[in-house]
This record gives sequence, C-alpha cells and structure tokens, in this order.
Amino acid sequence: MTQTEWVADSRAAGQVVVATYDTYAEAERAVDHLSDNGFPVERTAIAGRGLSLVEQVTGRMTTWRAAAHGAVSGALLGALFAWLFGFFNWVTPLISLLLLILYGAGFGAVAGGLFGLAGHALTGGRRDFSSVSAMQADRYQILVDAAAADEAIRLLDEGGIAGRA
Repeated sequence: MTQTEWVADSRAAGQVVVATYDTYAEAERAVDHLSDNGFPVERTAIAGRGLSLVEQVTGRMTTWRAAAHGAVSGALLGALFAWLFGFFNWVTPLISLLLLILYGAGFGAVAGGLFGLAGHALTGGRRDFSSVSAMQADRYQILVDAAAADEAIRLLDEGGIAGRA
C-alpha cells in the first residue's frame, strides 16, 4: 500500500499520519518546511510514538550531598522571601534590604540543610543516587487534518523530506 492509499484509508480518524521520522529535529524541520510553503500548520501535530522514560544517573547521593543540595535550595528561597519582605517594606525600615536578604539566606540554608539531611535519612538508603528523568520517543509522526493531508504530502515530497510512511 502506498502512502497516498494509506492516507485515503485513514481519513475517517480526523487526523492522518503523513510522515514519520526517527528524530524530533527531522519532524520539526518537516513542519517548518510546511510553514515556509504556506501550509496551515495549525492543522498539524507532531506525535512521539514508542515513548519510554529514561533516567540518567548523575551521581552518588551521600548524606552530606543531600544536606548541601537542601542548603542551597533553602538559601535561595530564604533570600527570595527576605527580598520580598524588604521590597514591600513589611519589616521595620531600619533593617537594610541587603542585611535582610543575608539573614534570610542564612536561615534558609540552615533550615534547607536540615530538611535535606532528614529527607535523605528517611529514605533508609533506598535511593543513594541522584538522577534526571526524560521522555524519549522511538519515532515522531506528523499528523495533519484529513482534508489537508494530500497537500502536506505533496509539499513534503517536493521538499525531499517526505519521511517514511
């Protein structure tokens, strides 16, 4: 079955797959090509298929590292709240804004460090690593409203970026 025949068979679904790519960058390039050629891209979607969660381990999480992460987060949060209190003059105007921010950062660092220590201790050693999670797709499909699918296929074919069916 050719791509055009497959598109004709799939029209009842509302949106039709007009091309499939291995990377998001290729799919993005195809939609950009459609846009550059005056195609109504608001009738287009990029769908990731075969999604999987990939968790990249970034390092070992020790008790002291957990405390350090908590302290940094707490210091930033404390400084932000202190800045807000000083900016809106919610505390006595005799305290300078900079001093208030330093006190807020210091208190936040101590509190955040303690919370980081406690949080890590409560895991009981079940998660002694840090990581970053991301979704990855096996392939990316360009979906177009059925009424405009033939035009999208023609434009992608002309541009030499038709993708696989």
